[in-house]
Amino acid sequence: MTSDQLAPLDLAFWNLESAEHPMHLGALGVFSSHSPTAGAHAADLLAARAAAVPGLRMRIRDIWQPSPLQPLSFGSATREPDPDFDPLHHVRLHAPTADFHAEAGRLMERSLERGRPPWEAHVLPGDDGVSFAVLFKFHHALADGLRALTLAAAILDPMDLPERKPRPEEPRRGLLPDVRKLPGLVRGTLSDVGRALDIGASLAVSSLGVRSSSAFTAEATGTRRTAGVVLDLDDVHRVRKAQGGTVNDVLIALVAGALRRWLDERGDGSDGVRPRALIPVSKRRPRTAHPQGNRLSGYLIRLPVNDPDPLGRLDTVRSAMDRNKDAGPNRGAGAVALLADHVPALGHRLGGPLVSQAARLWFDILVTSVPLPSLGLKLGGNPVTQVFPFAPLARGQSLAVAVSTYRGRVHYGLVADAEAVPDLDRLAAALTEEVQTLISACGP
Repeated sequence: MTSDQLAPLDLAFWNLESAEHPMHLGALGVFSSHSPTAGAHAADLLAARAAAVPGLRMRIRDIWQPSPLQPLSFGSATREPDPDFDPLHHVRLHAPTADFHAEAGRLMERSLERGRPPWEAHVLPGDDGVSFAVLFKFHHALADGLRALTLAAAILDPMDLPERKPRPEEPRRGLLPDVRKLPGLVRGTLSDVGRALDIGASLAVSSLGVRSSSAFTAEATGTRRTAGVVLDLDDVHRVRKAQGGTVNDVLIALVAGALRRWLDERGDGSDGVRPRALIPVSKRRPRTAHPQGNRLSGYLIRLPVNDPDPLGRLDTVRSAMDRNKDAGPNRGAGAVALLADHVPALGHRLGGPLVSQAARLWFDILVTSVPLPSLGLKLGGNPVTQVFPFAPLARGQSLAVAVSTYRGRVHYGLVADAEAVPDLDRLAAALTEEVQTLISACGP
């Protein structure tokens, strides 16, 4: 593979990182097995297959010499093949554990080594002698959620894809613009950016009258704790069919209800609490992972944690998401990520720490969806029974929520600062309880 310069948003993620806030994505896959050596065999398989995947051999190298052809490249970085790539530096077999999430939290604390391709796969054998888990970590500058899935799938067992007849490409609203509209979109870019800044400023002002919570504002310690929740997708569809909206609306409303329950139980109180949630939006075609750079925008909504009515919370979320979708991913305060394209490389270098600190003023909690294939994933013939996605914590963030649907189940992956949120398991339990609350509210 040849080298290529990092896209502006990738470079931003590369420079936002600090020791207390590593900018890597994660996914914890739990596998079912019948062999006590399955974990060791899985580690051998991952290392052998990684050597043959070009995308996993790519390191990120900083550029400190401007090119005559690209004078603005000074301060940028390139993605290029690592001549000394050794998969054994990236795939690690650990001692047996009784708690996959406890180990995952400890491993998520550690930054990826920046001199090597920024990814790792940690194999965690279960102390039951048969089950095992694999924690994948990918730096956000190397991959977004879809690209990370593509890279991870390349070292899992090949999937038996069902044959299907080719069909003409259909337009995908909100994912890629119609080429006929590109001139207008280009002309409107600067006005959209200005609009994003105006709305962001107004949100910052409006937040002065909204009470926050120590769960979102505690000082970061660099520690990490993870938890996972598995729900029945049929229950989510039941609520959606009864109340309208989308599956995603229901999943976000569940987060709002769980936060309310959790804040009340921990004594913080939920009255007046309406945290700003950033909902990332992919602008990449679903069936492609190229170009490699991140293609992200976002929607910004206030979670109605203060509303005691579960159906009222769902209606508020649905209305907010509808407004964002009508405006499109290129508009609004959630689209601030698009500003990365208008900042020179050196600006990302110098401004990274400032942008990182400003994240707290922009949003309180990240709630993101990570796509997974509907077909079963396997490694060495051992099926994945659960898979929990993990999002990075930006500076000033104590909690992040990622969610995936997989084989009829909804999997929430929770990541938190371990000292700021010591009761993350209680929040996980609140998510499970909130499903039943919504179902009961919908009636028979």
